[in-house]
Amino acid sequence: MSVMMRLTLNSSAEEQLQKQAETLRLQLTQKMSKPFKKLIDVSSGDIQSTGMKPITFVRQVLAGCLCPDLLLSDTLPHDVQLRVQKLLEHCDGGSVGAYAESSGMAYVQRTVAKYISARDGGLSSNPAHIFITSGSLRAITVVLKLLAQSGGSFQTGVMVPVPLPNALPHVLERVGSLPLFYCLREEAGWSIEREELHRAIQASKDHCCPRAIYISNPSNPTGHVQSRESIKDVIRFAAQNNLFLLVDEVYQDTVFGLGSEFVSYKKVLAEMGPPYSNTVQLASVHSLSNGIMGECGLRAGYMELVNVDESVMLFAEALLCGDISTPITGQIALDVMADPPRPGNQSYFLYKQEMESRLNTLKCNVHRSTEFFNSLPDFHCPPVQSGIFIYPHLKFSPAALTYAQGLGVEAGLWYCERLLQEEGVCVGVNRCVGEAVTHNSPPGSCWHLRLCVLMPPDALEEVLCHLQAFHCRFLKDTSRAFCGAVRVLSEVVNHQVFCNGNHRNQLYQCVYFYKTAVHQLHHIRDK
Repeated sequence: MSVMMRLTLNSSAEEQLQKQAETLRLQLTQKMSKPFKKLIDVSSGDIQSTGMKPITFVRQVLAGCLCPDLLLSDTLPHDVQLRVQKLLEHCDGGSVGAYAESSGMAYVQRTVAKYISARDGGLSSNPAHIFITSGSLRAITVVLKLLAQSGGSFQTGVMVPVPLPNALPHVLERVGSLPLFYCLREEAGWSIEREELHRAIQASKDHCCPRAIYISNPSNPTGHVQSRESIKDVIRFAAQNNLFLLVDEVYQDTVFGLGSEFVSYKKVLAEMGPPYSNTVQLASVHSLSNGIMGECGLRAGYMELVNVDESVMLFAEALLCGDISTPITGQIALDVMADPPRPGNQSYFLYKQEMESRLNTLKCNVHRSTEFFNSLPDFHCPPVQSGIFIYPHLKFSPAALTYAQGLGVEAGLWYCERLLQEEGVCVGVNRCVGEAVTHNSPPGSCWHLRLCVLMPPDALEEVLCHLQAFHCRFLKDTSRAFCGAVRVLSEVVNHQVFCNGNHRNQLYQCVYFYKTAVHQLHHIRDK
């Protein structure tokens, strides 16, 4: 099966699970009887839906901007009031209900530019090259549309990693770009291999025009963090093949792995000097939704364009003009993310405490989840360096695999559907591709589950409890079916029973999942 077919299957599986989850959620509201009291969706990165509380300073600033009368009392801390006044001064009419520029509020653009410059050790950042968008996916869509317009007669090709963010294939399809897959190497900690990049681009040049390479760093969903040398390799590859660098850096504030450090592509590009620093085109994307902040519903993010011609900047702004501008409330929260309380501010201690507590919770939850999955039969979960997901590897036994085939379903989807229907837990699922499926593994036996683990520890324990109960039951079910198949097969072998129609159908249902048994049965029946 090709990589494209496997990813199509992954996308279809995710959609099926989400539809089933919505149906179950509706049935629960209608008081229909289920073996669980509530549905827990850990397939997405929506951390507030699983119980994480919002950051106080963000909500206080939003409250003041939405209801300026709060400034007339001492309800809000002094530094919050000052921030609210400053933000409202830069809203048309002094109100968050007004429209903003298509590329974002100029004040927020300047704030983001200062944030980027401070992050990258003083490297300059031009506010005019920063575009505020309604989330990181919208920013990626704009860049892909720009590239598609300049692809000529051939279809625009975009190199994308496998595994990849779940929504990315839909974005590529919507803009008419062709995905060119390069596989991350699971055995080497999900690293990007130079040889694999060269293989992927060489395989694509006869049927499309490769224009860009998409990078997720820190990686979604694997949690891998690229080193400086790895980033340099990718930049050299992009320069060699005249590729636009589209870098998704939305999990930059979630790095917790020992010895791991986030370094932006922009900073490494500048450090490399000419010819790379002034020729390689780059779009860097960040978001309010992902990572520690976790404000998914406010819908705001930004992209910064580097080494991009001014005419292209104008075209990007024209594309954004076709949309309703990013909600002001989202831009306000983005301003807070880029310019949080400073030492000496009244809100600094609480803000620092909440952010550190959240990162520590993430780190502890990742450790707890990794240990948990490594204790379960058929699972393996390597160490995670960053991000809010874990991505355990599930290798189905031959018995379970062929049992699923007998039911006419893919093993990974079947497993996750049962988990959802029996325990009320919705997880993401991806079929393995690349090297992971070549080492003595039957086709369709290797899968990955995707779980967001940035949630209160007690909520995580509830999820793990459901998972353990289900997995033990799943193993018992497949083992019991296997033993039944062997027992019936033994009767056939010992007594040379010739199956009539009814007995034969029952026997096939019992042994179909175990290929060896089926082959032996066919041999006896034919004698």
